Amino acid sequence: MRYLILSDIHGNIDALEAVLEAAPASAWNRVLVLGDLVGYGAEPNAVIDRVRELHPLAVIRGNHDKAACGIDDAENFNHIARLAATWTFTALSAGNRDYLRELPTGPIAIDERVEICHGTPFDEDHYVFDTDDALMAFEAATRPVCLFGHTHVPAVFEKEGDRGGPGTPRMRGSVVTGDAVRVDIAPGVRYLINPGSVGQPRDGDPRAAFAIYDDAEGVSLVLRRVEYAVGTAQRRILSAGLPPSLANRLAIGR
Repeated sequence: MRYLILSDIHGNIDALEAVLEAAPASAWNRVLVLGDLVGYGAEPNAVIDRVRELHPLAVIRGNHDKAACGIDDAENFNHIARLAATWTFTALSAGNRDYLRELPTGPIAIDERVEICHGTPFDEDHYVFDTDDALMAFEAATRPVCLFGHTHVPAVFEKEGDRGGPGTPRMRGSVVTGDAVRVDIAPGVRYLINPGSVGQPRDGDPRAAFAIYDDAEGVSLVLRRVEYAVGTAQRRILSAGLPPSLANRLAIGR
């Protein structure tokens, strides 16, 4: 089985279309979406409609999805994020607001090896930035490979042994460089993997990020980057009347 893994699209239809062009349907069997389809970007309806056309195997909600459909009041968001959430709520069609309301909370077990969540397996809104965060997430994960998003930063954490066993997680430092980084999934090792953000990367690389998991011959995951029309996405944001900082950050990947 080959999974196309998408996370944190954030209403950026230009980035999403670039990813789908770089990863055509012949390259994967099913799609997994790790939350935050909307928020920040100016095309929330187009993104939701496009994702639904892919007939994903699983889509879970993110914190911006909750805010955009009215489940969460965005009280903990910063001022810019709150403005974007309010704009998105108004911009969404009634049907797409309902779609977001019905999205499940992670974690969700996909198969015997893979589970997905937005933030962590124990809290959908918690962030995994470092090995301390990863240790708590490993203790809650129920599958050897846990795919997560939320930070907008590609990351790979590894920990040997069974769930709850001793050992310190390791963080790979090379995942943010290059067009494609391959991670071979070894037996007896557990993994927390963040594919990065499709629509608003924050690792200093403005290219859209995604991943493809493949267990057809061995088990591996490839973290990918692809350029997209950043200028077009910026103009959409400005034309929509969203804060200019949301357009500016796309060019620098922060």
